Amino acid sequence: MVFGPGGSGVTAVAAAGAVSRPRARRPEVRSPLTADRHTLLVTVDRCSPVPDILGVFRSPNDVVAVSSHLHLLCLERLTSATTSWALFAELLADTVRRSKISLPFVDTLAGIDQAEVTSLPGVEDALLLRRIRDEAVSGQWQRIVVDLSGMGDPYQLLDASSTLRHSLDRLWPRHRRLAAAADRPAVAQLTTAVDTIDRDCADVAELLRDADTTAAHLVVGSGHRGARLLPHQLASIDLLGLPLRTIYLDDATAESGRRELVPDEIDIAPGVEIRGVAALDTPLDRPARLKKLGVTLLAPSGRAHGSSALSVVGDEADGLDTTYELSWPQTLPDPGRFMLGRSGDDLLVTVDGLRHCLPLPSVLRRCVVDDADWDGQQVRIRFRPDPAVWPRR
Repeated sequence: MVFGPGGSGVTAVAAAGAVSRPRARRPEVRSPLTADRHTLLVTVDRCSPVPDILGVFRSPNDVVAVSSHLHLLCLERLTSATTSWALFAELLADTVRRSKISLPFVDTLAGIDQAEVTSLPGVEDALLLRRIRDEAVSGQWQRIVVDLSGMGDPYQLLDASSTLRHSLDRLWPRHRRLAAAADRPAVAQLTTAVDTIDRDCADVAELLRDADTTAAHLVVGSGHRGARLLPHQLASIDLLGLPLRTIYLDDATAESGRRELVPDEIDIAPGVEIRGVAALDTPLDRPARLKKLGVTLLAPSGRAHGSSALSVVGDEADGLDTTYELSWPQTLPDPGRFMLGRSGDDLLVTVDGLRHCLPLPSVLRRCVVDDADWDGQQVRIRFRPDPAVWPRR
Protein backbone atom coordinates (compact mmCIF):
# COMPACT_ATOMS: atom_id res chain seq x y z
CA MET A 1 0.00 0.00 0.00
CA VAL A 2 1.33 3.41 -1.00
CA PHE A 3 -0.29 6.50 0.53
CA GLY A 4 0.38 9.95 1.91
CA PRO A 5 -0.94 13.53 1.92
CA GLY A 6 -2.44 14.77 -1.34
CA GLY A 7 0.12 16.21 -3.73
CA SER A 8 3.06 14.37 -2.18
CA GLY A 9 3.87 12.18 -5.20
CA VAL A 10 2.03 9.02 -4.09
CA THR A 11 0.97 8.03 -7.61
CA ALA A 12 4.48 8.50 -9.01
CA VAL A 13 6.04 6.34 -6.28
CA ALA A 14 3.36 3.61 -6.56
CA ALA A 15 3.56 3.46 -10.36
CA ALA A 16 7.37 3.55 -10.36
CA GLY A 17 7.48 0.78 -7.77
CA ALA A 18 5.07 -1.34 -9.81
CA VAL A 19 6.93 -0.79 -13.09
CA SER A 20 10.32 -1.58 -11.56
CA ARG A 21 10.32 -5.33 -11.21
CA PRO A 22 12.21 -6.34 -8.05
CA ARG A 23 14.96 -8.87 -8.30
CA ALA A 24 13.98 -12.21 -6.84
CA ARG A 25 16.07 -13.43 -3.92
CA ARG A 26 15.80 -16.96 -5.27
CA PRO A 27 14.65 -18.46 -8.60
CA GLU A 28 10.91 -18.02 -9.00
CA VAL A 29 8.76 -21.10 -9.40
CA ARG A 30 5.57 -20.15 -11.18
CA SER A 31 2.76 -22.15 -12.70
CA PRO A 32 1.87 -21.62 -16.38
CA LEU A 33 -1.37 -19.92 -15.24
CA THR A 34 0.49 -17.10 -13.47
CA ALA A 35 3.59 -16.88 -15.68
CA ASP A 36 2.55 -13.47 -17.07
CA ARG A 37 0.84 -12.14 -13.94
CA HIS A 38 3.61 -10.92 -11.69
CA THR A 39 2.39 -7.50 -10.49
CA LEU A 40 -1.07 -5.95 -10.24
CA LEU A 41 -1.17 -2.17 -9.81
CA VAL A 42 -4.46 -1.03 -8.24
CA THR A 43 -5.58 2.59 -8.25
CA VAL A 44 -8.68 3.86 -6.43
CA ASP A 45 -8.64 7.38 -7.88
CA ARG A 46 -11.40 7.75 -10.49
CA CYS A 47 -9.35 10.53 -12.13
CA SER A 48 -5.99 8.76 -11.86
CA PRO A 49 -3.46 9.59 -14.61
CA VAL A 50 -1.93 6.09 -14.35
CA PRO A 51 -3.71 4.61 -17.44
CA ASP A 52 -2.43 7.48 -19.58
CA ILE A 53 1.09 7.17 -18.17
CA LEU A 54 1.16 3.43 -18.82
CA GLY A 55 -0.41 3.80 -22.26
CA VAL A 56 -3.56 1.71 -21.75
CA PHE A 57 -7.29 2.39 -21.91
CA ARG A 58 -9.17 2.98 -18.67
CA SER A 59 -11.50 0.06 -17.98
CA PRO A 60 -13.13 0.59 -14.56
CA ASN A 61 -13.14 -2.48 -12.30
CA ASP A 62 -11.52 -4.69 -14.97
CA VAL A 63 -7.92 -5.93 -15.05
CA VAL A 64 -5.98 -4.59 -18.05
CA ALA A 65 -2.63 -5.96 -19.26
CA VAL A 66 0.15 -3.36 -19.46
CA SER A 67 3.20 -5.56 -20.10
CA SER A 68 4.34 -9.15 -19.70
CA HIS A 69 4.60 -8.74 -15.95
CA LEU A 70 2.37 -5.75 -15.09
CA HIS A 71 -1.43 -5.43 -15.04
CA LEU A 72 -3.59 -2.48 -14.02
CA LEU A 73 -6.91 -2.41 -12.12
CA CYS A 74 -8.72 0.93 -11.86
CA LEU A 75 -11.38 0.67 -9.18
CA GLU A 76 -14.34 3.02 -9.05
CA ARG A 77 -15.87 3.08 -5.59
CA LEU A 78 -19.40 4.10 -6.59
CA THR A 79 -19.76 1.44 -9.30
CA SER A 80 -18.45 -1.29 -6.99
CA ALA A 81 -20.75 -0.24 -4.17
CA THR A 82 -23.96 0.07 -6.17
CA THR A 83 -23.42 -3.27 -7.95
CA SER A 84 -22.80 -5.14 -4.69
CA TRP A 85 -25.61 -3.37 -2.86
CA ALA A 86 -28.14 -4.25 -5.58
CA LEU A 87 -27.58 -7.96 -4.87
CA PHE A 88 -27.81 -7.45 -1.09
CA ALA A 89 -30.93 -5.26 -1.41
CA GLU A 90 -32.67 -7.98 -3.40
CA LEU A 91 -32.04 -10.39 -0.54
CA LEU A 92 -33.36 -7.84 1.97
CA ALA A 93 -36.55 -7.27 -0.01
CA ASP A 94 -37.13 -11.02 -0.27
CA THR A 95 -36.75 -11.36 3.51
CA VAL A 96 -39.27 -8.57 4.10
CA ARG A 97 -41.79 -10.25 1.77
CA ARG A 98 -41.43 -13.66 3.43
CA SER A 99 -41.49 -12.46 7.04
CA LYS A 100 -44.91 -12.22 8.70
CA ILE A 101 -43.79 -9.62 11.23
CA SER A 102 -42.03 -6.30 10.92
CA LEU A 103 -38.25 -6.30 11.31
CA PRO A 104 -37.26 -2.63 11.87
CA PHE A 105 -33.58 -3.02 11.02
CA VAL A 106 -34.32 -5.05 7.88
CA ASP A 107 -37.13 -2.72 6.78
CA THR A 108 -34.79 0.27 7.09
CA LEU A 109 -32.00 -1.32 5.07
CA ALA A 110 -34.39 -2.65 2.44
CA GLY A 111 -35.70 0.88 1.91
CA ILE A 112 -32.28 2.19 0.92
CA ASP A 113 -32.00 2.52 -2.84
CA GLN A 114 -28.69 1.57 -4.44
CA ALA A 115 -28.27 5.21 -5.43
CA GLU A 116 -28.35 6.11 -1.73
CA VAL A 117 -25.87 3.47 -0.58
CA THR A 118 -23.13 6.08 -0.19
CA SER A 119 -24.92 7.38 2.92
CA LEU A 120 -24.09 4.22 4.88
CA PRO A 121 -20.86 4.65 6.89
CA GLY A 122 -17.97 2.71 5.46
CA VAL A 123 -19.92 0.70 2.85
CA GLU A 124 -18.29 2.13 -0.29
CA ASP A 125 -14.76 1.87 1.04
CA ALA A 126 -15.29 -1.55 2.65
CA LEU A 127 -16.53 -2.99 -0.66
CA LEU A 128 -13.54 -1.43 -2.41
CA LEU A 129 -11.15 -3.05 0.07
CA ARG A 130 -12.96 -6.37 -0.29
CA ARG A 131 -12.26 -6.34 -4.04
CA ILE A 132 -8.57 -5.71 -3.34
CA ARG A 133 -8.63 -8.54 -0.77
CA ASP A 134 -10.19 -10.87 -3.34
CA GLU A 135 -7.37 -10.14 -5.79
CA ALA A 136 -4.78 -10.64 -3.03
CA VAL A 137 -6.05 -14.11 -2.10
CA SER A 138 -6.84 -15.24 -5.65
CA GLY A 139 -3.39 -16.77 -6.16
CA GLN A 140 -3.00 -14.99 -9.52
CA TRP A 141 -0.50 -12.37 -8.42
CA GLN A 142 2.93 -12.48 -6.85
CA ARG A 143 2.68 -8.84 -5.84
CA ILE A 144 -0.10 -6.25 -5.59
CA VAL A 145 0.70 -2.52 -5.39
CA VAL A 146 -2.19 -0.34 -4.20
CA ASP A 147 -2.07 3.37 -5.03
CA LEU A 148 -4.26 5.18 -2.49
CA SER A 149 -3.83 8.68 -3.92
CA GLY A 150 -6.91 10.71 -4.71
CA MET A 151 -8.75 9.49 -1.60
CA GLY A 152 -8.60 12.67 0.48
CA ASP A 153 -7.94 10.91 3.79
CA PRO A 154 -6.51 7.44 3.04
CA TYR A 155 -6.79 6.42 6.69
CA GLN A 156 -10.59 6.68 6.60
CA LEU A 157 -10.53 4.25 3.68
CA LEU A 158 -8.13 1.87 5.41
CA ASP A 159 -10.30 1.89 8.54
CA ALA A 160 -13.58 1.45 6.64
CA SER A 161 -13.89 -2.27 7.32
CA SER A 162 -13.58 -1.77 11.08
CA THR A 163 -16.06 1.13 10.91
CA LEU A 164 -18.66 -0.87 8.99
CA ARG A 165 -18.26 -3.89 11.22
CA HIS A 166 -18.75 -1.77 14.32
CA SER A 167 -21.83 -0.11 12.78
CA LEU A 168 -23.41 -3.47 11.91
CA ASP A 169 -22.84 -4.76 15.41
CA ARG A 170 -24.42 -1.67 16.94
CA LEU A 171 -27.44 -1.72 14.61
CA TRP A 172 -28.02 -5.47 14.78
CA PRO A 173 -25.78 -7.25 17.33
CA ARG A 174 -24.72 -10.76 16.42
CA HIS A 175 -26.49 -12.44 19.32
CA ARG A 176 -29.74 -10.82 18.18
CA ARG A 177 -29.13 -11.89 14.61
CA LEU A 178 -28.67 -15.49 15.70
CA ALA A 179 -31.78 -15.36 17.89
CA ALA A 180 -33.84 -13.89 15.03
CA ALA A 181 -32.63 -16.60 12.65
CA ALA A 182 -33.57 -19.34 15.14
CA ASP A 183 -37.08 -17.92 15.70
CA ARG A 184 -37.84 -16.95 12.11
CA PRO A 185 -36.51 -19.20 9.31
CA ALA A 186 -37.23 -16.44 6.79
CA VAL A 187 -34.50 -14.34 8.41
CA ALA A 188 -31.84 -17.07 8.37
CA GLN A 189 -30.70 -16.29 4.83
CA LEU A 190 -30.35 -12.61 5.71
CA THR A 191 -28.39 -13.22 8.91
CA THR A 192 -26.04 -15.46 6.93
CA ALA A 193 -25.47 -12.63 4.45
CA VAL A 194 -24.84 -10.11 7.24
CA ASP A 195 -22.45 -12.54 8.96
CA THR A 196 -20.61 -12.90 5.65
CA ILE A 197 -20.18 -9.13 5.45
CA ASP A 198 -19.00 -9.12 9.07
CA ARG A 199 -16.42 -11.85 8.39
CA ASP A 200 -15.26 -10.08 5.24
CA CYS A 201 -14.72 -6.87 7.22
CA ALA A 202 -12.74 -8.75 9.86
CA ASP A 203 -10.71 -10.52 7.16
CA VAL A 204 -9.85 -7.27 5.36
CA ALA A 205 -8.88 -5.53 8.62
CA GLU A 206 -6.62 -8.44 9.55
CA LEU A 207 -4.98 -8.45 6.11
CA LEU A 208 -4.21 -4.72 6.27
CA ARG A 209 -2.52 -5.14 9.67
CA ASP A 210 -0.67 -8.36 8.83
CA ALA A 211 3.05 -7.47 8.72
CA ASP A 212 3.92 -10.82 7.11
CA THR A 213 1.91 -10.18 3.94
CA THR A 214 1.37 -6.41 3.79
CA ALA A 215 3.79 -3.48 3.63
CA ALA A 216 2.72 0.15 4.03
CA HIS A 217 4.75 2.85 2.28
CA LEU A 218 4.28 6.50 3.28
CA VAL A 219 5.14 9.27 0.79
CA VAL A 220 5.66 12.86 1.97
CA GLY A 221 7.37 15.85 0.45
CA SER A 222 10.83 16.62 1.77
CA GLY A 223 10.02 20.34 2.24
CA HIS A 224 8.23 22.37 4.91
CA ARG A 225 4.78 20.88 4.26
CA GLY A 226 6.09 17.33 4.54
CA ALA A 227 7.94 18.15 7.76
CA ARG A 228 4.75 19.60 9.25
CA LEU A 229 2.53 16.68 8.21
CA LEU A 230 4.86 13.75 8.95
CA PRO A 231 4.13 13.46 12.73
CA HIS A 232 0.38 13.48 12.04
CA GLN A 233 0.74 10.82 9.34
CA LEU A 234 2.78 8.62 11.67
CA ALA A 235 0.17 9.06 14.43
CA SER A 236 -2.59 7.74 12.14
CA ILE A 237 -0.42 4.83 11.01
CA ASP A 238 0.30 3.90 14.64
CA LEU A 239 -3.36 4.11 15.59
CA LEU A 240 -4.52 1.81 12.78
CA GLY A 241 -1.57 -0.54 13.31
CA LEU A 242 -0.54 -0.43 9.64
CA PRO A 243 2.73 -2.30 8.98
CA LEU A 244 4.86 0.69 7.96
CA ARG A 245 7.87 -0.38 5.90
CA THR A 246 9.19 2.72 4.14
CA ILE A 247 8.97 6.52 4.35
CA TYR A 248 9.67 8.10 0.96
CA LEU A 249 10.82 11.73 0.95
CA ASP A 250 9.89 13.20 -2.44
CA ASP A 251 12.15 16.08 -3.48
CA ALA A 252 9.85 16.96 -6.39
CA THR A 253 7.25 18.36 -3.98
CA ALA A 254 9.67 20.32 -1.79
CA GLU A 255 8.85 24.02 -1.80
CA SER A 256 11.44 25.99 -3.83
CA GLY A 257 13.57 22.86 -3.89
CA ARG A 258 14.39 23.27 -0.19
CA ARG A 259 14.66 20.03 1.74
CA GLU A 260 13.66 20.28 5.42
CA LEU A 261 13.27 16.61 6.30
CA VAL A 262 16.60 15.00 7.08
CA PRO A 263 16.52 11.18 7.32
CA ASP A 264 18.95 11.06 10.25
CA GLU A 265 16.69 13.34 12.30
CA ILE A 266 13.50 11.30 11.84
CA ASP A 267 12.72 8.96 14.72
CA ILE A 268 11.44 5.73 13.20
CA ALA A 269 10.51 2.29 14.49
CA PRO A 270 12.69 -0.78 13.87
CA GLY A 271 12.18 -2.28 10.43
CA VAL A 272 11.21 1.05 8.82
CA GLU A 273 13.51 2.58 6.20
CA ILE A 274 13.70 6.16 4.92
CA ARG A 275 14.40 6.64 1.24
CA GLY A 276 14.64 9.69 -1.00
CA VAL A 277 12.91 10.19 -4.34
CA ALA A 278 14.90 12.53 -6.56
CA ALA A 279 13.21 15.25 -8.60
CA LEU A 280 13.53 14.77 -12.38
CA ASP A 281 13.62 17.49 -15.01
CA THR A 282 11.40 15.48 -17.37
CA PRO A 283 7.66 14.80 -16.92
CA LEU A 284 6.74 11.34 -15.64
CA ASP A 285 4.55 10.50 -18.62
CA ARG A 286 5.80 7.05 -19.61
CA PRO A 287 7.07 3.86 -17.91
CA ALA A 288 10.69 4.44 -18.95
CA ARG A 289 10.76 7.75 -17.10
CA LEU A 290 9.08 6.24 -14.03
CA LYS A 291 11.93 3.74 -13.83
CA LYS A 292 14.41 6.62 -13.56
CA LEU A 293 13.00 7.41 -10.12
CA GLY A 294 14.71 4.25 -8.91
CA VAL A 295 11.84 3.28 -6.58
CA THR A 296 11.90 -0.23 -5.14
CA LEU A 297 9.01 -1.18 -2.89
CA LEU A 298 10.37 -3.25 -0.02
CA ALA A 299 8.72 -6.52 0.93
CA PRO A 300 6.82 -6.93 4.23
CA SER A 301 9.12 -7.03 7.25
CA GLY A 302 7.05 -9.23 9.56
CA ARG A 303 7.26 -6.59 12.33
CA ALA A 304 3.97 -5.54 13.90
CA HIS A 305 3.57 -1.78 14.11
CA GLY A 306 1.62 0.61 16.34
CA SER A 307 -1.60 -0.78 17.80
CA SER A 308 -0.93 -4.12 16.08
CA ALA A 309 1.94 -4.55 18.55
CA LEU A 310 -0.20 -3.98 21.64
CA SER A 311 0.56 -5.95 24.79
CA VAL A 312 -1.33 -6.73 27.98
CA VAL A 313 0.46 -7.17 31.29
CA GLY A 314 -1.15 -8.02 34.62
CA ASP A 315 0.31 -7.54 38.10
CA GLU A 316 0.75 -10.30 40.65
CA ALA A 317 -2.47 -9.61 42.57
CA ASP A 318 -5.42 -12.03 42.45
CA GLY A 319 -9.09 -11.66 41.64
CA LEU A 320 -10.64 -8.22 41.87
CA ASP A 321 -7.37 -6.72 43.06
CA THR A 322 -5.61 -7.45 39.76
CA THR A 323 -4.56 -4.51 37.59
CA TYR A 324 -3.97 -4.95 33.85
CA GLU A 325 -2.06 -2.59 31.59
CA LEU A 326 -2.70 -2.34 27.86
CA SER A 327 0.00 -0.52 25.86
CA TRP A 328 1.18 0.06 22.31
CA PRO A 329 3.66 2.41 20.55
CA GLN A 330 1.86 5.61 19.56
CA THR A 331 2.98 8.92 18.08
CA LEU A 332 1.01 11.86 19.52
CA PRO A 333 1.86 15.18 17.88
CA ASP A 334 -0.93 16.83 19.94
CA PRO A 335 -1.66 14.94 23.19
CA GLY A 336 -4.64 17.25 23.78
CA ARG A 337 -6.43 15.60 20.86
CA PHE A 338 -6.07 12.11 22.30
CA MET A 339 -9.36 10.67 23.60
CA LEU A 340 -10.57 7.29 24.85
CA GLY A 341 -14.03 5.77 25.01
CA ARG A 342 -15.64 2.37 25.43
CA SER A 343 -18.29 0.67 23.29
CA GLY A 344 -19.02 -2.91 24.32
CA ASP A 345 -15.93 -5.00 23.68
CA ASP A 346 -14.22 -2.21 21.70
CA LEU A 347 -11.96 0.57 22.90
CA LEU A 348 -12.66 3.78 20.96
CA VAL A 349 -9.38 5.61 20.46
CA THR A 350 -9.23 9.06 18.87
CA VAL A 351 -5.95 10.59 17.69
CA ASP A 352 -5.82 13.85 15.72
CA GLY A 353 -9.54 13.58 14.92
CA LEU A 354 -9.27 9.99 13.60
CA ARG A 355 -11.31 7.50 15.63
CA HIS A 356 -10.52 3.80 15.56
CA CYS A 357 -12.34 0.87 17.18
CA LEU A 358 -9.69 -1.27 18.85
CA PRO A 359 -11.06 -4.70 19.86
CA LEU A 360 -10.16 -5.46 23.45
CA PRO A 361 -8.34 -8.71 24.33
CA SER A 362 -10.72 -11.17 25.99
CA VAL A 363 -9.27 -10.70 29.49
CA LEU A 364 -10.08 -6.96 29.39
CA ARG A 365 -13.68 -7.27 28.25
CA ARG A 366 -14.81 -7.88 31.84
CA CYS A 367 -12.79 -4.91 33.10
CA VAL A 368 -13.31 -1.17 33.36
CA VAL A 369 -10.79 1.53 32.50
CA ASP A 370 -9.00 2.86 35.56
CA ASP A 371 -6.70 5.48 34.04
CA ALA A 372 -4.48 6.18 31.03
CA ASP A 373 -1.33 8.10 30.17
CA TRP A 374 1.27 8.60 27.46
CA ASP A 375 4.97 8.49 28.29
CA GLY A 376 6.15 10.11 25.06
CA GLN A 377 6.42 6.82 23.20
CA GLN A 378 3.64 4.49 24.33
CA VAL A 379 0.01 4.81 25.32
CA ARG A 380 -0.64 2.96 28.58
CA ILE A 381 -4.19 2.18 29.71
CA ARG A 382 -4.84 0.49 33.03
CA PHE A 383 -7.87 -1.71 33.69
CA ARG A 384 -9.37 -3.25 36.80
CA PRO A 385 -11.90 -6.09 37.01
CA ASP A 386 -15.59 -5.14 36.98
CA PRO A 387 -17.08 -6.77 40.11
CA ALA A 388 -20.46 -7.14 38.39
CA VAL A 389 -19.19 -9.55 35.73
CA TRP A 390 -15.83 -10.82 37.02
CA PRO A 391 -15.86 -14.59 37.79
CA ARG A 392 -15.88 -15.37 41.47
CA ARG A 393 -13.95 -18.27 42.92
